[in-house]
Amino acid sequence: MHPTTYLVVWLLTLVASQSLDGLPLAAALSLLPLFGGPALRRFGRLAWGTRWLFLSLFVILAWGSAGEPVWSGGLAPSREGLAEAATHLGRLLLALMAVAALLAWMPMSDLLTATHRLLAPLRACGIDPDRGVVRLLLVLRYIETMPRPRDWRILLAVPPNSGDEFLDLADHRFSWFDVLTMVVVAGAAAIVCLRQA
Repeated sequence: MHPTTYLVVWLLTLVASQSLDGLPLAAALSLLPLFGGPALRRFGRLAWGTRWLFLSLFVILAWGSAGEPVWSGGLAPSREGLAEAATHLGRLLLALMAVAALLAWMPMSDLLTATHRLLAPLRACGIDPDRGVVRLLLVLRYIETMPRPRDWRILLAVPPNSGDEFLDLADHRFSWFDVLTMVVVAGAAAIVCLRQA
């Protein structure tokens, strides 16, 4: 399969997962261990890096939504707010796991090739897909090598890049199976989104 097909399937699955709630969301979260050790370790790093976002969302949704209080007395979150917080945090966990699985399973060269192919039609709008791919590579490299906040002095000690770096993208044509796969997954994602709407 073409790398672009994998990336399109991943994007469509990610979009469809953001419409899940209740039991389907819980079932999707229970499948997270099936992604394997490398993806789970990367997921753990991503989740730990966004822990303050999780906490902020939980507090805002649990205490900021109107509804029946969980207990009588002051400072009680609402039941509806807790349910909404659980739904949104579950969706965020699914999104982080999707990113972790993509980065763990898809080789960097395939990811860059797929991104270049997806951005190619935007060349007519003045968007250069070559620059987009290089920026994606730099962002991913920055995320992987970024030191912890308390180790910020390491950034000052990094030597400047002395040589040129070349990026070679090996692309090939789509097959009928690629097109069929994208159409089937797009249909399934649309059905999931429409059922949950």
